[in-house]
Amino acid sequence: MLVAFSVAPHGGESDSVAEAVARAVKVVRDSGLPNRTSAMFTEIEGEWDEVMAVVKKAVQVLEADAPRVSLVLKADIRPGHTGQITAKVERVERYLAD
Repeated sequence: MLVAFSVAPHGGESDSVAEAVARAVKVVRDSGLPNRTSAMFTEIEGEWDEVMAVVKKAVQVLEADAPRVSLVLKADIRPGHTGQITAKVERVERYLAD
């Protein structure tokens, strides 16, 4: 499965959430699962249980310092397919190259 998620703390002293988001992204990167981060979401690919465990841990990292955490999650569940974190983009790029 592919999961695109965004997690952010609420109720802190700063308008910037970059430092907190970096802690959550570090959890994803340390997981060893295929991933990438953009300005709005972090994408991660793997089996259901392992991906959701990483998302949960990323939320818990923020819960340690924030009274409230926001999570937005979108999933593409397609059993039997791997490498889609790059393959989906490559297919679109091929059409754009024509």
